[in-house]
Parts: sequence; C-alpha cells; structure tokens
Amino acid sequence: MTGRLRSGWWLAGVAVVLLSACGSKPMSRAPVEDRASVPARVELSAPTAPVKQPPGFENAGKAGYYTVKPKDTLIGIGLETGQSHKDIARWNSLENPNRIEVGQILRVVPPVAESVAVTKAVTAGTATATPIAAGSAKPSSAPASAPATTAPSTAPVAVAAATPEDDIGWIWPSNGTVLAGFDEAKNKGLDIGGVAGEPVLASADGKVVYAGAGLRGYGNLIILKHNNVFLTAYAHNQSLLVKEDQSVKKGQKIAEMGNTDADRVKLHFEVRRQGKPVDPAKYLPSR
Repeated sequence: MTGRLRSGWWLAGVAVVLLSACGSKPMSRAPVEDRASVPARVELSAPTAPVKQPPGFENAGKAGYYTVKPKDTLIGIGLETGQSHKDIARWNSLENPNRIEVGQILRVVPPVAESVAVTKAVTAGTATATPIAAGSAKPSSAPASAPATTAPSTAPVAVAAATPEDDIGWIWPSNGTVLAGFDEAKNKGLDIGGVAGEPVLASADGKVVYAGAGLRGYGNLIILKHNNVFLTAYAHNQSLLVKEDQSVKKGQKIAEMGNTDADRVKLHFEVRRQGKPVDPAKYLPSR
C-alpha cells in the first residue's frame, strides 16, 4: 500500500511539471523588420571643391609662355628662355620670385610681344627693348627691308638669327685647355681647365643679369646678356667680381676660376641662343 502511494505521488509530480511547462509563456522573438516598407536612406555627400588651377593657366600652350616644371627656379627658367630672371618676375608680377609652383604658367617674353603677330624668335630680336650690349652688337643694323610687324614670320627669323652672329666679336673667356667639348645631351657648353684664381673674362660686351649661386650644378655663376638673342654663362667660379645689372666690356675680368659645385678647378662656359644651348666653339675665334 505504501509503495502504491509513493508511485502515485511521483506520477502526480511529473504531471504537474509537464503542465507547468506547457502553460509557460513562450520565449519572445526579435522583431522582424519589413525592409520593403522602410524608405531607402539618401546619402548626402559633401559638395566637391573646385579644382584649383595654377596661376596663369589661361595662357597654357601660348607662344611666349613657360610651364614651370619640378625643380625649376626663376634663374634657370631665365637661362632656358634667354631672359633675365628679374624681367620674368616683373612681367608676371611675382611678389616673391623665389616662390613659383609646378604647373604655373609664366610669361617669358615682354608684354608688348602680345600685339606682334610673329614668332617668339622674331619678337625677341625685334619687338621691344633697346639692345643691352654696347659696341658692335647692334641688332638695329640688321638689313631688314620691311617692318618686323608686317613681314612674313619666316623672313625675319633668318635676319634675327644671323645679325648677332655676324656682329658680336666673341673672345675666349679663358686661355686654358678645353677639358670637355659641347654635347647637347651631356654638356651644354665647354669645360675649360685652369688654376684657382685665374681670370675669367667677359666673352663680349653685355649686362650682368645674374651673379650668384642659386642654380644647382653651376656653383658661383655669372650670366651675361649680350643682346635680345644671346646669353653667356660662366660657372664654378671661386669668386664673382661683378653685380647684377652691371654693364661689362668684352675682355673685362668678371670672375676668378674655381671649383664650386665641380669636381675640379675649371670654367664651364655656355653660349645660349634664345635660351637654347649652342656649341661655343662655333662662335669663338680659332686659337
């Protein structure tokens, strides 16, 4: 009897547990979002800033303008274009000539050249300023039969190129031995040997458009402008004896030979025709 009671109580307990489980509240489920009823989000992006154009961008591609490249300096641009770096700074209203940016477009011919319907070479030879060089270099004596502004662009080019070559009486800037000749790709002039302190002479009458050490690879450098076509450069000097804007005469001592920014004592001498390096040996007298 006692065993049956115990079995009954056990079965009753199991039934109570089962009934409790069946009547308990089911576990809550996470709500399901009906994405079809939710409007799509609209991402609002910030307005795109306008692209900053370099100064002078409106003149890109025009004759008489130069696009600044990496590592360019105003002094180097002047040498490459046959102009004074001070003139370029003035023509472009540069407040700080030492601050130019890559991609900037610079005027490298006088402003009055805009009204002359000729090439840059003709403009440089005939359009504007009085020739700087004294003595025999007088581009105004060119045998031109018609005004440069009306003549065909091909005819004045030959006149402008020939006149300075005929009129400038070049001399050697040093009596030393030529160590390296002209090579348009590797050596833009002549390397002339010598000893430290040896005189460096002006190769022709002209005006000092640069005197300093601001052009990498040239050391202490002097650049002379002889007329509106020709420049000469004298590099690696030990000391400079002339200043910018100073007029010099052919044969005048302008520097002393040295080895600044060079592997030995030497004079690196360049002749630039409208900014382009040309072989000085073609202009200098034979020895």
